[in-house]
Amino acid sequence: MKSPMHRALQLARQAIGNTRPNPPVGAVLVRDGQIIGEGVTQPRGGPHAEVMAISEARDLAKNATLFTTLEPCSYHGYTGPCVPIIVQSGISEVHIAAVDPNPRVHGSGIAALKSAGVNVLVGEETEQALAIMEPHFKWITTGLPFVTAKYAMTMDGKTATATGHSQWISGIESRERTHGMRSGSDAVMVGIGTVLHDDPQLTVRDRNDRPLKTQPLRIVVDTYHRTPDDARILKPPFPTLVAVTRNAHASGQRSIHPTTQIVEFPIADDRVDLKALLKYLGDHEITSVLVEGGGKLLASFFHQNLVDKVAVFLAPILLGGDVPHTPWDGTGAHRTDDGLRLTDVTVEHIGPDILLTGYPYKEST
Repeated sequence: MKSPMHRALQLARQAIGNTRPNPPVGAVLVRDGQIIGEGVTQPRGGPHAEVMAISEARDLAKNATLFTTLEPCSYHGYTGPCVPIIVQSGISEVHIAAVDPNPRVHGSGIAALKSAGVNVLVGEETEQALAIMEPHFKWITTGLPFVTAKYAMTMDGKTATATGHSQWISGIESRERTHGMRSGSDAVMVGIGTVLHDDPQLTVRDRNDRPLKTQPLRIVVDTYHRTPDDARILKPPFPTLVAVTRNAHASGQRSIHPTTQIVEFPIADDRVDLKALLKYLGDHEITSVLVEGGGKLLASFFHQNLVDKVAVFLAPILLGGDVPHTPWDGTGAHRTDDGLRLTDVTVEHIGPDILLTGYPYKEST
């Protein structure tokens, strides 16, 4: 049998994007070397992973061992606490991958289990569990969403030809992965330049180009509210937020689409204040944002140190020429020492492309 915690992590990955604002958690119940119950956290208001696994195992849960990717909760939220249900089921041992950083839990679930006589082991596959739940961990500790900057470029660093043509730099497999990244995010964001140039739908679609039932919030950062009313990103039935400023055109405070919300934000450097926008999103339980461009928006996020993770699709194409069309706009670093360094970089082959993923190095303060 594969490691029960590995199976719990696999279940947790399957729940990414479907549990907001709760973290994606997986749980597995084992008795006599056999899996007798499995569960994942359900959408808001539904049972947590541990309760789902116990419900599947029923009476067999007595004297079983529970493997869960996150410390069981011990307080009343949208649902009741998991700890009493674990104790009442007769589970004798609980393996926990990661301690919950939520101040309302953070060790209290472990303490309650131990005080009830349950043997508790903490720290199995912790790094993998943290990677799965990194958006939730940032949001619950800072109130801000986890920001991933995503873009595709050629092997000579171009995002478009000299004429601006960019469809498609990456291969079909990379585009399918992008839809998976969107599906796992609470919101997907672009700047007004991308809307005017590419007219994207910014939806999650299947291989037959059909939109999925559940969609992330689409966000347009649009200082002057230049988004056309017929832009595909505004089309119902999926929600869109257009972030504007007081400098928006006269029509900037209304939309002809019932699923589009126009929200005014403060101005910073003659643009929408991104810090204020992220705080607004965090206050509205958006725990993760995928920023897909364009160059001006990405540059603003990077220059303000607002990016938590970078995902770059590198395509085996050379476009050449001296016209920049690089992922970020602006003057860039003056010296290599000034460049943004990434840590914990992973490399993955996606069809003919390469996906590079890393985390901006941030000095401790």
